[in-house]
Amino acid sequence: MIRLVFAFLCFCTAVKATEQPNVVIILADDLGWNSVGWHNREVMKTPNLDRLCAEGIELDRFYVSPMCSPTRAGLLTGRYPIRYGRARAVISPWREVGLPASETTLAEALSEVGYERRGIFGKWHLGHWKREWQPNSRGFTDFVGCYNGAIDYFTRERDGELDWHRNDEPLQVDGYITELTGQDASAFIREAAKGEAPYLCYIPFNAPHNPNQVPEKYLEHYKGIEHKNTQIHFAMITAMDEAIGQILEAIEDTGEADDTIVWFFSDNGAHHSIKGGNAPLNGGKLTTYEGGVRVPACVRYPKWDGGRKLSQRMVYTDIAPTVLELAGVDTGALELSLDGVDLGGVLSGREETIPERDLYFYHGQPGRDKECYSVISGDWKLVINGPDIVSGRIEGQRVELFKLDSDPNESEDLASVNPETTERLFGKLVTFRRLQPEDSIPPYLIGAEGFVAPKDWLIAE
Repeated sequence: MIRLVFAFLCFCTAVKATEQPNVVIILADDLGWNSVGWHNREVMKTPNLDRLCAEGIELDRFYVSPMCSPTRAGLLTGRYPIRYGRARAVISPWREVGLPASETTLAEALSEVGYERRGIFGKWHLGHWKREWQPNSRGFTDFVGCYNGAIDYFTRERDGELDWHRNDEPLQVDGYITELTGQDASAFIREAAKGEAPYLCYIPFNAPHNPNQVPEKYLEHYKGIEHKNTQIHFAMITAMDEAIGQILEAIEDTGEADDTIVWFFSDNGAHHSIKGGNAPLNGGKLTTYEGGVRVPACVRYPKWDGGRKLSQRMVYTDIAPTVLELAGVDTGALELSLDGVDLGGVLSGREETIPERDLYFYHGQPGRDKECYSVISGDWKLVINGPDIVSGRIEGQRVELFKLDSDPNESEDLASVNPETTERLFGKLVTFRRLQPEDSIPPYLIGAEGFVAPKDWLIAE
């Protein structure tokens, strides 16, 4: 019912602008803060991303979930995934859950305001065991990629079965999937641009997520790195950067670059095994410290002045409302509550600040005894690790308080000297945690024992 109301309102709310931009969203997987050239120019070889950032707007304090499926869910819905039970863990291969059909995706909303072609190329990771969870049922007209994460980059297999599809059918191709993703997305952009309608192209790369696999030619850039996993990881980023260069070239070749907004960010920070991947930030993937949730990000839209760096706090749930407003949808008239806000005022330069709000982060993939949370409120950040906080304070919870304006790398815990602030923010996190419904996704490994993947990851109707 909510989905129908949303669609109806998208259609009925007046289109406020006569020019709707093409929308390209590029999402990296496990790309850490220190793993792009504009943060680490001496090591990282990412010339295309560096150019995109230099021509556009660097988003210096952009936040995401500490793991991938929740970030994907939040960016497509504009809502914290804890509201619909998809925050605790990623959607594993054996998990018969997906992004609920009651949640409206960005692709579905844009379909109601004239976006005729809506493509996704790369990693879905939002459910695959029912047709209603798959990309072509969630508003996308074109899909080439994998349902799961962590697939083999050369065989395109997960758990021994081919997980590479064109729409609903298995796709047998040769090549390295990062390169294939760039080629498929570029082809879609060139074709979609031939029409008169604007398009959406969502490109969630699998790179540089493990398995650590890369063609030899990309390793040449990182011969001096002795730690093998880090060397391969960085080479995978350069491979992705070349694919992104193809995508940017396709946009320019169509003559529609001035009418195309291009977003780039990572779904979470780098894993702790990647040496220096998140430096100098504290922590990494699967933590709610800055290294897990603050990621490299930028946006380019030639109608906005480029060459700027914004330090206002932004979050992954802001993508959908910002794009919808640009497309002419009055999100303030929607009956579906969005957690994100429209960033258009700040990005365009019409406004100087974003209204003050708290940002929340949650991860409970291993189970109730090993959960982590954080909230950023003003300049304060509270981080909690340990047993579930749904019932409040209990033994075993590690509670830390940081002052981000003076300590962005979370080096000094101030909880003991600021007990009132600590308790106030703890209460906010408990309220946030209680948003999670009882039927939410369980911890990752539950149900894994004895799992056998279906042939070619096809679901029998």
